[in-house]
Amino acid sequence: MINGPSRRALLAGALTSFALPTGPTAAQAATAGGLPARPNIVVILADDLGWGEIGSQGQRLIKTPNLDRMAAQGVRFTAAYSGAPLCAPSRCSLLTGLHNGHSTVRENPEGGPQLSLTAADLTFAELLGLSGYRTACIGKWGFGPEAAGQESHPNVRGFDEFFGYIGHKHAHQYFPKYLWHNDEKVQLDGRSYAPHLFRERAVEFIKEKGDDNPFLLYFASNLPHSPSVIPGDAGPYEDKPWSDANRRHAAQVARLDDDVAALLRALREAGIADRTLVLFMSDNGPHREKGVTPTLFNSNGPYRADKRDVYEGGIRVPLIAWSPGLRPRVVKQPVAAWDLLPTMADLARVPIPAHLDGRSFRGLLTGDRVTPHDHLVWNRPRKAQAIRRGRWKAVRFAPNIEGAGPEGRIELYDLTADRGEHVDLAFTRPDLVAELMATLDASIGPDPRTPYGLRTEIDGDQIVVTLHNGSSVPWYDVRLGLDGSRRARSEKVPVVEPGTAVAVGFPLPSTGRRITARAAFDTAGRSHVFRKVHRGNFGARPLSGSR
Repeated sequence: MINGPSRRALLAGALTSFALPTGPTAAQAATAGGLPARPNIVVILADDLGWGEIGSQGQRLIKTPNLDRMAAQGVRFTAAYSGAPLCAPSRCSLLTGLHNGHSTVRENPEGGPQLSLTAADLTFAELLGLSGYRTACIGKWGFGPEAAGQESHPNVRGFDEFFGYIGHKHAHQYFPKYLWHNDEKVQLDGRSYAPHLFRERAVEFIKEKGDDNPFLLYFASNLPHSPSVIPGDAGPYEDKPWSDANRRHAAQVARLDDDVAALLRALREAGIADRTLVLFMSDNGPHREKGVTPTLFNSNGPYRADKRDVYEGGIRVPLIAWSPGLRPRVVKQPVAAWDLLPTMADLARVPIPAHLDGRSFRGLLTGDRVTPHDHLVWNRPRKAQAIRRGRWKAVRFAPNIEGAGPEGRIELYDLTADRGEHVDLAFTRPDLVAELMATLDASIGPDPRTPYGLRTEIDGDQIVVTLHNGSSVPWYDVRLGLDGSRRARSEKVPVVEPGTAVAVGFPLPSTGRRITARAAFDTAGRSHVFRKVHRGNFGARPLSGSR
């Protein structure tokens, strides 16, 4: 739907020179509770790190002094959940704000092609990039296909800079023959340790001098995923009376801890630590692959099972938030990976997209009250599902999966009295089981979101810029613009209601390979500026934009 004046009237509207106002920068005054306004955001995502594999959550065999210091100085969440108990669906949930009952990627590939994000997905990088953030993804992307220019590529899904693996199977190679830098496959000699290259590039990105706008760094490590490969020996763990796989797994976790220290040190050396929020999380519970035995390390703490399971050990993960102005605290309220996108939008002062499963936990960082989720959902199609509501958690297995029998199986646990999920109460509370299953079933379905952001496309001799209001609030005094061969703006549109859009046509530039679509608008008491840059031969093909 095109809101305001008719599409024809807008496309024919007069175009005049203008400059859009700039938004607030991260250097401006800090908000209440010690968080800077529009902070730099660093998301560090570990790969298969268990809830209990850091010292602040009980680890005794593996030393993680830097993560422990980060937890002591920041906010530690003891009931944080991943989006899924394994890689690709967990990362999809993290990036898009949807649980796996609604997200695009709901399972890892099983003998087939690597699953993909689509043009319908809005990632946290696209969202923050619209408001001026400089964005980078370094490390493991985890979605296919492994090719440049396709709609699931990190550069197309909002990251200005990408260096790492595209598909998650390639990320199993710690000494790869190649890595991707943006849309270029960079050949390597097979002797370079990828996590070291990622650390170096992330430090460079942090120290790069950009404009006054903040940045988003998504540092997606492949540590400590199997195989347990490190350069050299296992350091302080080399002489431990463990298997070689366990010694090297411990060294992987320690190296991840060192990577965290390197990034925090880079923030301080660049003089921007006080303007930055760092979020450390894992994508799922610990693995038991290629000889690693998580029971040796008590990797899942007091929780049952590990990677691939929807019991707590497979989905409850570390989450630490650190910024110099935060008051140290421990948060017991449950949060989930799909909460990160709305939290980032809240921090960046960007209208939060509507119809997400996530909600902002910004107030939990600053000590304010945040209304808890009514329920949390995990969905592994054709295998297992789980729902948590308050103290209660139900797990449902598909028929003939995990010994569930031909009709499947449902289990019920009281997490307050039985955090290890040892006592199944399903037969004693059939009424509660039925209620939870009805809620779970109602939570599984298609993507509920509406289009959000800027889109550009060629229509005859014009470039049409469309702004989609995919939030839950009206956008007022909207003006669209296009920087190309000349600068132009539209007449003001009084209001664009939630779920609607406004489109404006601009003359097609005759030369050039870079244009920037712009939108300026107000919400209640706040001004916003969105920008969408397109690079390429825009005279020869349709332009791609955010949903």
